[in-house]
This record gives sequence, C-alpha cells and structure tokens, in this order.
Amino acid sequence: MSVRNLLLDPIWRAEELGRSIPDSLHAVSVALPRWQDVVGYEEKWPEVVSRLQNGYPRFVIHQLVQELAVRLGGGRPCLPFPSSRVARLCADFIQSQSGEVADVVAGEGAFGVVTGAAGGDALKAFWQHTGLIVSTRQAAALLAGKASGGDLHELRNSLRRQLAELYGCAEDDVFLQPTGMAAQFAGLRAVLARSPGLPTVQIGFPYVDTLKLQEKFGVGVTLLHDLERAAADLAALLAKGGLAGCFCEIPGNPLLGSAELRQITPLLRAQGIPLVVDDVVATPVNIDLSGHADLIVTSLTKYFAGSGDAMGGALICNPRSPLYDELKPLVISQHEELLWGADAEVLESHIGSFANRMRRHNDNGLVIAERLRRHPKIAQVWYPKWSFGGAYESVRRPDGGWGSLVTFLPKDAESSAPRIYDHLAVCKGPSLGTDFTLACPFTLLAHYTELEWAEACGVPRYLIRISVGLEDPEELWQRIDSALQA
Repeated sequence: MSVRNLLLDPIWRAEELGRSIPDSLHAVSVALPRWQDVVGYEEKWPEVVSRLQNGYPRFVIHQLVQELAVRLGGGRPCLPFPSSRVARLCADFIQSQSGEVADVVAGEGAFGVVTGAAGGDALKAFWQHTGLIVSTRQAAALLAGKASGGDLHELRNSLRRQLAELYGCAEDDVFLQPTGMAAQFAGLRAVLARSPGLPTVQIGFPYVDTLKLQEKFGVGVTLLHDLERAAADLAALLAKGGLAGCFCEIPGNPLLGSAELRQITPLLRAQGIPLVVDDVVATPVNIDLSGHADLIVTSLTKYFAGSGDAMGGALICNPRSPLYDELKPLVISQHEELLWGADAEVLESHIGSFANRMRRHNDNGLVIAERLRRHPKIAQVWYPKWSFGGAYESVRRPDGGWGSLVTFLPKDAESSAPRIYDHLAVCKGPSLGTDFTLACPFTLLAHYTELEWAEACGVPRYLIRISVGLEDPEELWQRIDSALQA
C-alpha cells in the first residue's frame, strides 16, 4: 500500500475527522478538519472523540499506552512511566495535589503509577505537563515483551553529536529527553535545585504547558506577557526579591514575538539568575542564543524530525554561560536517559537533513507570511520578522531566516475565521514543524477553558496558526488564497 503524500494530498476534508496525521501508528497529530470539530474535541462531544484514531501523545493517551496501563493497574487509574524515579515523582505529585495515595508498581518493563479516582486528574496532569511519558514505540515494544529500544548507546551518541554541532557545544552538554516538555521540566528542576523556594518568571505569552509547568511544579510564577514592557517589568520584579529562573521563547508561540534579550540578559546576570530559552519555533539553524541563554530547551518532535511521528526533546547547557559550572552538575544529577531507542533511531535518521529542510521552511514561511500580510481580507499577521523583529534580529544568525510558523487573524474574524479554516486545503490538527503544512485555530486548541484570559493577554480566540511546510509555495498559496475567498 502506498503512503499518502501529505504535501500533495493533505488530510483536510470533513469526512477525514479523526484520521492520524501522518498515517502512522506513532503519529503525533490528528485531523480536526472543521472549526466545529475543534470545539467538539475540546468539549468532548462523543461524535468527535469517538472518531479520533490518536492525538498529541501528552494530551491523548494512545491505545498502546492504555493497554500497558491496564496490564499494570488492573483496572484502577494508572499510567506507565519510563523509570522508577519518574514514577515516584508522579506519585508524590498526586499525593500533594489531591491527597490521594498513589502506588508505584513495576512490570512489563515499565513503572506504573496507580491511584484512586480522586487522583486521576493529577495523574494525567503530571503526564501532560512534565512530558516524562512512555512513547508509543516504547509501549508497543513492552507489550510485545521487548525490554530494549535498540542500540541505545550509539544512537543516542550520534543524536547528541549532531545536536552539539548545531548548538556549538560539547556532546556532553546535550541531554536528551523523551519530549520537548520533559526538556522544559529538566530546566525548571535545575534552576529550582539551585535556588530552592524561589519563584520563576515567564517573559512573553508562552506555549500553554510552559506556563502550566511552572504553576504546578514551581514555587510560583509571574507572567510578563507584554513584550513592550518586559524589561521594565522584569526590573521592577527583581527589585522586590529573588528569582530561581527566567523563562522565555524565541520567538513565542503563537504570537511569534521575541523578548529583547539585549535588555533582559544584563538584568538577570547582574543578580545571577538563569535564563532558560525555548527555541522550538526558530531552531538553532536560525538563531544563536549562546550569548544570552544559560539553558536552551527544544523539542525534537517538531522541525528536527519533520515527519510528525516521533517524540523527543533536548536540554542544552550553554558552555558560554557564566552559570555553566553551577547548572551543568545539577542537570547531570537529575538526568536519566529516557529517550527510547526506537524513537532515537527515527530522530537520528532525520536530523541529518534538518538544516537543509529548515532553510526551505524559512523560504516558504516568508513567502506565505508576506502574501497574507498584503491580503485585503487579513486584519493582522504575526511573524518573527515583524513581531518585535528587532529583538529577533539581535539573535538571528547571519544566514538565518524567520522560520515557517505564521499566525493570522482575518477581518470579521468571528464569522470569517471558521469558514476560512473549514475551506483550508492543508492538513489540520495540533503540532507544528512537519514537512507538510499543518494548521490549527491555536487559541481554541490551547486555551479553550481560558479564552477570556488569553484575549486579555492579547491572543485573539479566532486566530489561525499555520506551520508552513515544504510544498511548492505557489501551489500552497493558491490553496490558502482559495480558502480566504470562501
């Protein structure tokens, strides 16, 4: 059977609701082709949920993982985790959040956390926010009685080596993680271990779980969402007391603005406060954070893989950081090699083409962003070149681009955005960074239960985010323009 070419034949029609994107047992996205499908997904309408073949693995528990959980938990609320240490962290979190006792059970090569009904929400929250999950490939292997994920040592070393070249660091400065959120969690744990009891700060409106992670697993977090005032607001916050760390995204998701690190870094370094930067949207092909970030966190699931069917992440200790000698030993003391071998194999096989693919993403993203910006039916476009572009330029490499994530708001958005989305002939579902174009109404997907709060932070509920793929840009534009005319 031939594999569907999603660049030429995307999954976008109403009747394709719930299909895996791509057509793989390990796909990380799922087709939500109409605006009402996204609403139904968030509100858990049976006619939508029953059609889902999968979902983003941190949010939708895959059938293989559910089967493993049933074997471990015997029918009680249970999820499998990749190590006893992670399972213990989860059990402690459940106890602290719900008061419910949680037990760790070993079996099938995994470690299950079993709890009562009252602990179920905390169990799922730990899985979702920390990203310390059992991958679909790992679950499949364990269910089949295979305890190993392949030649772990050489695969991981090769992946680390290639990442080190991209980030300009030593191989042992790269710490592989099972997901991008696990890399975020590792960064948070490191700065909290260095400064116990102190809160953190998030600069710029972030991806949803980046903030949730600090809220649920930190000591308290302040969100400084206004990038115009970020440096001044940070200075005022620092005057009130210490911080364990500062987090930001370059650029942010979904508004694609960048914090002005030329102003922020001196404020933090004067007080010895670590800066943790997420570069998922830009990638190291486009930006160089070595003059600012103390820790860099990234998702290998997105552009590094490109295929949309493998999970992974990495935390990078920046050797140019003045806090390198303090932070790296903390990261080492907390680190476990939890990236499953079969996932590492997929990621390693794709990373060699990553830089060239990313340059094509840059070219295509700029074409689509510029045309959207000129289109008479568009009210606003967010793209790193224009959204606080000076701040992005300060870290952009001489040959770097602006990435391929574009967010736009149509005119008369309340009535037009759903129509445009429904007629958009590209793959539609969660995630980004795939070789094929992938679109979603991001605010609905990420902030459905807090839409008013998101709008108060400047994030409209009717915006549409497009991760521009490697299609012919002229042909792709014709599809987008046709939807805008709908």
